Amino acid sequence: MFDFDLFVIGAGSGGVRAARTSAGYGARVAIAEDRYMGGTCVNVGCVPKKLYTYAAHFSQDCSDSRGFGWTGEVPAFNWHVLRDNKSAEIERLNGIYDNLLSNSGVTVFNARAKIAGKNTVAVDGKTVTARYILIATGGWPFVPDFPGSDMVLTSNEIFDLPEFPERILVVGGGYIALEFAGIFAGLGASTTLSYRGEIPLKNFDKDIREKLFTESQRHISMRMNSNVSEIRKGDDGIVVAFEEGDPLTVDCVLYATGRNANTRELGLEKTRVKTGKNGAISVDEFFETDEPGIYAIGDVVGRAALTPVATAEGMVLASNLFKGTRKTLDYANIATAVFSHPNVGTVGLSEEGARDKYGAIVVYESEFRHLKHTLSGNPERTYMKIITDKATDRVIGMHMVGADAGEIIQGFSAAMQCGVTKAQLDSTIGIHPTAAEEFVTMRTARDG
Repeated sequence: MFDFDLFVIGAGSGGVRAARTSAGYGARVAIAEDRYMGGTCVNVGCVPKKLYTYAAHFSQDCSDSRGFGWTGEVPAFNWHVLRDNKSAEIERLNGIYDNLLSNSGVTVFNARAKIAGKNTVAVDGKTVTARYILIATGGWPFVPDFPGSDMVLTSNEIFDLPEFPERILVVGGGYIALEFAGIFAGLGASTTLSYRGEIPLKNFDKDIREKLFTESQRHISMRMNSNVSEIRKGDDGIVVAFEEGDPLTVDCVLYATGRNANTRELGLEKTRVKTGKNGAISVDEFFETDEPGIYAIGDVVGRAALTPVATAEGMVLASNLFKGTRKTLDYANIATAVFSHPNVGTVGLSEEGARDKYGAIVVYESEFRHLKHTLSGNPERTYMKIITDKATDRVIGMHMVGADAGEIIQGFSAAMQCGVTKAQLDSTIGIHPTAAEEFVTMRTARDG
């Protein structure tokens, strides 16, 4: 009756996983992508950003090594080598995604697709029909409109600059802004972060925000409560004017002020699909929109904008559509990391959120100088925090600022998913000497 059982619009992490899993269940699946295979994460998000983060750490590693007896010249950084090696790796990953889809029996359209009517998609100059349509088009960087806004860059362009900027302004206070500021500072640029609020990372635990803010100021110039009013070309670069304070001259302005749902030219006006804040598509717990037969997952629905969440949603949806299950996704205890300098790792509730939900809580924390830095001379400090429900002793939040925070929190997030209590953490033998062992050796609750 239909050309396909499922037509997926968008070949990012969620769309690809939904397509492959559905095909594995025997469905006839097609997927359309007009930009690049792998979506934001593979091309202009998680993967290249993490590669650049690795690159940015080497300058500090070289400095730290002197306390361990390493002497000699510090290697010079070459932007073109990093950029081109990154591009080669992304091209390799694009090919892998193509092969994964083809080998799964998914029909791939390297073209833009839009909904043309009920169960109908227009793609590559033709019209095809599908029993189900899945929108997995992700997000798109948002830049506010102001004089000179056309001169700024977003994460879509920043990885492939023709030349390395010696002076850069990063605008934003979320994790993407902090990550890019840390990257360019680590690579050697004079880096300024402008944020309209008091402290970055608004939705994170307050102590984590404050500790990271303190550490970030060691290598990034922070302009808080700051709003850009105008950008113009000057004799010596780009001149940025602010509503308050002195202007700043830089070589590059990066806006990391959030992302909106990428729903432009999708043909939603031909459907009953509803959108909400920042254009996010409204879906129910089974990812179905207000138009029966049309579903949406990933960043385009505006829930947890994380790659593993999108892939998990894709698997749940595929199972529901083609195995007859009625699964939903549990969004509690989703661990996340900020690859700032130093890293942040977090899972569960913030202290503020925990007090709101549980009332009586117990907080444990530890701050220390990493063993590595007893010889390196680096003043960076590590901070860890555990939050428990006083009534049950169950761990409801774990947070960290420090080296490898994401790697460390990942394991503890599995324990939290299993309902670990503070007593069970206390009974766990730590690995010594590691930073991670601090999470199983905190014994004294914080006053108040």
